[in-house]
Amino acid sequence: MVEPVTNLDSRRVRTNLEEIRATTGPDIEILAATKYVRTDDMGALAEAGITLVGENRLQDLEGKRGRWGDRFTWDFIGNLQSRKVKGVLPLVRLIHSVATDSVLDQLGKHGNPATEVLVEVNLSGEEGKGGVEPEKLDRFIERCPVRVSGLMTMPPFTEDPEASRPYFARLAELASERGLERLSMGTSQDWQVAVEEGTTIVRLGSILWA
Repeated sequence: MVEPVTNLDSRRVRTNLEEIRATTGPDIEILAATKYVRTDDMGALAEAGITLVGENRLQDLEGKRGRWGDRFTWDFIGNLQSRKVKGVLPLVRLIHSVATDSVLDQLGKHGNPATEVLVEVNLSGEEGKGGVEPEKLDRFIERCPVRVSGLMTMPPFTEDPEASRPYFARLAELASERGLERLSMGTSQDWQVAVEEGTTIVRLGSILWA
């Protein structure tokens, strides 16, 4: 079990952020994945210049957004249960992980013309991994009752960043073929490869505060 991040140093985070930004350039969004950051420590991220954060659980999102409000832009990046859609939607700019018909049903009930989502694509074919199969992507997007502006994927875990490249390249291809502008791909271990393959959002955790 991963322990919560402790002793967040805003100066260290700022230095790490600036180093990453030097590689990504200004057009790629750096999202801080704050699943393991305590609510009280979110202020250190704000002081460091973090503006975009992603949460995995509705309960944490409610608590942190209730405390820090508009200090951040909030996205939802975790596995999304259909019964949580109603609670998540008013709190976030963007959901990264739409992947089931039950979630589409709830988006139809609780979304509005401003609602924007990314569809999660399962490119690895791993058993039990969330995401829409590539061959079913078009029909899934057609059924989505709100705006789909991009795609997200999680390649198989690896310590070799290069192993993620074919998955990132394929996601970029799928998005381009469908005229989708957003790509959420790349985490702390492989974000540089994701940048090279055209990501527009990197979801970073430990590399920001290590």
